[in-house]
Amino acid sequence: MATMVQSISRSAIGLGLFAVITGGTIALTQAVTKERIAEQAARAEAAALFEIIPESTHSNDMLNDTISLPDAAVLHSGEAPNAWVARQQSDLVGFIIPVTATDGYSGDINLLVGMTPSGELLGVRVTGHHETPGLGDRIETRKSDWVYQFNGRSLANTPGKQWNVKKNGGEFDQFTGATITPRAVVKAVHKTLVYVRKHQAEIRQSLGLPVERGNRKQRNAVASHFSEPEH
Repeated sequence: MATMVQSISRSAIGLGLFAVITGGTIALTQAVTKERIAEQAARAEAAALFEIIPESTHSNDMLNDTISLPDAAVLHSGEAPNAWVARQQSDLVGFIIPVTATDGYSGDINLLVGMTPSGELLGVRVTGHHETPGLGDRIETRKSDWVYQFNGRSLANTPGKQWNVKKNGGEFDQFTGATITPRAVVKAVHKTLVYVRKHQAEIRQSLGLPVERGNRKQRNAVASHFSEPEH
């Protein structure tokens, strides 16, 4: 009887140790996997940032030069997102804002929107999405050059009604068999430009370049990029 009890006890202890070791191994694997995923995401984000504003065009450490954004909840990009800033010595090259289009075909589409201090788009990149392969995923640069349509755009040279796909009377191409995805991206980019215009003074002050700085001609040039033409 005693031998049986001892055997059962040893089995129970063995099973307990096995459970602890297995649980620990699984937890460690999950932690390592999570860390690797985070590292891969960070590398992909950095690559996208430098596609918008190449390292050769600025002298600062853009990845660690950031500013906080006022009323950033309207951008749907998480809690208190920061904008990355590119500087060439004492001159401001541009800044990049993280934005989320919440009305994609298959959910959120995460974007990076870069622009000059005067509100002209330097580029847009997609950093995450769940859009349909072969259709909506053409918002990625590795799938098509569609996203390059935004380069050089501003509220001044593209009136508000034009910020839509051509099917809906706008200036931007849609995809064959996929209209919702590109429309969501166009809408999000336009929303970002409008956001920056609304918070222009606060953002420029954070950047160290308040609107009031410079002569009247410079101020008017800045204002013109952030203003949509009258119709």
